[in-house]
Amino acid sequence: MSVWDAIVGQQPTVDLLSQVSQVHGDRRDALAQSWLICGPPGSGRSNVARAFAAALESPDHGLGDQPTRVTQQVLSGTHPDVSILATDTVTIGIDQVRELISTSEQMPSTAPWRIIIIEDVDRMMERTTNVLLKEIEEPAEHTIWLLCAPSPQDVLPTIRSRTRAVNLAVPTGAAVTAFLMEHTDADRHVAARAARLAEGHIGIARLYATNERVMADRDSLVVGVLDMSRTSDAVMLAERLIDSARGQAEEDVAAQVTAEQRSFRRVNGLGEDERMPSNLRSMYHAISAKEDMRRKVTRRSRDVLDRALNSVSSIYRDVCVLQNNAEDSVGLINLENRTAITELSVRLDRDQAIERLGRIAVARRRIAGNVAPQLVFEALFSSLVV
Repeated sequence: MSVWDAIVGQQPTVDLLSQVSQVHGDRRDALAQSWLICGPPGSGRSNVARAFAAALESPDHGLGDQPTRVTQQVLSGTHPDVSILATDTVTIGIDQVRELISTSEQMPSTAPWRIIIIEDVDRMMERTTNVLLKEIEEPAEHTIWLLCAPSPQDVLPTIRSRTRAVNLAVPTGAAVTAFLMEHTDADRHVAARAARLAEGHIGIARLYATNERVMADRDSLVVGVLDMSRTSDAVMLAERLIDSARGQAEEDVAAQVTAEQRSFRRVNGLGEDERMPSNLRSMYHAISAKEDMRRKVTRRSRDVLDRALNSVSSIYRDVCVLQNNAEDSVGLINLENRTAITELSVRLDRDQAIERLGRIAVARRRIAGNVAPQLVFEALFSSLVV
């Protein structure tokens, strides 16, 4: 099975990177050493980066019938020569980048390349990006940098100009549906609905297909927005959303911490109830450090709220589709709510529908600017009441 089989709806990019890894993978004079992999949220840019790294490091370039040990290590994040920075916090810290730079100067221990993957380079502050710039411009001869971002415009021009850019497409609904049916227990109906509601975002589609609570929360939010008739409705809906987002985030972080603690015990040969040796105790407790968990909960809450904004935006996208008689060509996202959305498309004119999409964009910027989410969503929902 090829390392590229799990990449959904990105065949041109897969063909390009597969050819590069086969033809130039071991030639330091021909292979670009700084790459910028761009694609909208959920397009699979971090998965593409890992697959490319595996193809570069593995002797079979990731094309064998069975994945090699090298391929398995790279994809699972355990290969000694492939470092992956995937932050759970709002921004990437300068110390994290300095540590990666130090690692990049080391010779690879077992593989042809030392590869550094930064999954969300757009989360760097400008000062942090400037620290990275010199390494991107003149990488060590044995090092490859794979940077991921939503678009080239989300990265400073000085970084863009020193990398080879690869742009990913939004996967089609059919491709996402097929992926969900193959990789989850979802049947065709659930997979197709999850793909439609996720609007091409593979990670969210998988979440909808495998987590009934998340799907139910989305349904409740859409109905809540469509049913708002008073400001008090808007305030109450905002409160329910914020509470739900924090609850989901806390559950996710707690599950992650538990998994990391179990992995720590397993790696160190300790049973579930075995007493932690004193020399390992500080590292073990660091996994559940309160401040670190607080930052992770904040980040996960923002992910949930960002997903909520996408869901609200899809309502007014559907309104615009109906107002422009475009349903046959582009379809509706919220098919289950077609009657209520049709009624809303009559109450609003085209300018009002577009104006509401603009208000959602403003709310997204305010969340990114650290404005209190409760205030942001109370203001947004109040402005959407018809």
